[in-house]
Amino acid sequence: MSAAARSLADARGWARTGTQLFLAAVADLDEAAFSADSPLPGWTRKHLAAHVAANADALCNLVHWAATGEERPMYASAGERAAGIAKGPTLSAEELRGWLTASAARLAEGLDALADERWQHEVVTAQGRTVPATELPWMRAREVCVHAVDLGTGITFADLPDGFLTALAAEVRDKRALAGLPEGPLPQVAAWLTGRPHSLADAPELGPWL
Repeated sequence: MSAAARSLADARGWARTGTQLFLAAVADLDEAAFSADSPLPGWTRKHLAAHVAANADALCNLVHWAATGEERPMYASAGERAAGIAKGPTLSAEELRGWLTASAARLAEGLDALADERWQHEVVTAQGRTVPATELPWMRAREVCVHAVDLGTGITFADLPDGFLTALAAEVRDKRALAGLPEGPLPQVAAWLTGRPHSLADAPELGPWL
């Protein structure tokens, strides 16, 4: 599924679904479970939660840019993103849940309030890509959906919407310049493409994604 085929309504729906999955996954984690290692090397669940919360705050900056025309980068400096992640282990489980919930709500409200003509306003991502605001819900969907799996609480790629997995697989395949994909269930192909554990037989090892 190309960016042209992936509709704004699709992406907004996937972002909502992923946000609900992520928030539900951390809703009942106690301090020990929240502080435990996630499947991502070097990251606890608190690191991961802080990253997702800070991502919503950063995307709110781009929503502001699109809505007002006032340039506001995702992160004020190169170190701000890393600082947000590092903040995770310093916060309690309740503080992290509060940050996750509040930042997700602010982002959703900002997107809901964006006037129709502002969706085509161009903004610049943290990677330096110039994109229309219509890309923002897709950027959020990738973060919350994939990282909901990365929490390691039982959510798998099979729990994510098929349309999201199709769009994700197409984007990562193109980014990696792959001529084809291995045979197998879509959730497993998406997991392989993004460098996550998978059950595909004889699939070559890929480098890091994103």
